[in-house]
Amino acid sequence: MEFARRFDAEKYSFSGRGEVYSFTVVYEAPRGFTQFVPYIVALVRLSEGPLITAQLTDVEIEDIYIGLPVEMVTRKLSEDGDRGLISYGYKFRPPLLRASGKNSPEMKPLDPRTGV
Repeated sequence: MEFARRFDAEKYSFSGRGEVYSFTVVYEAPRGFTQFVPYIVALVRLSEGPLITAQLTDVEIEDIYIGLPVEMVTRKLSEDGDRGLISYGYKFRPPLLRASGKNSPEMKPLDPRTGV
């Protein structure tokens, strides 16, 4: 008896951009994440439509609001001791805008409410 099903799957790449649909601030973290409290977990509606759960980064709690535009970034999630395995994953942050010219190393957050 064959349990595996075959189907035609298409590869699909998401843009990594979306907006905050809902969020909460975590003050009591599970074991292994207590060093990060407080941190923000959000439902992010991707530009393509799906909702995903992700941690927000590079933003202050008071600057988060429903509808905040965000982009996906890769960040360190955990580390198993000083010489152990490092786990990386995705988080979301407000989009960054170059401060002066396209080759400038200076970055600043773009406030979608004011455009600056």
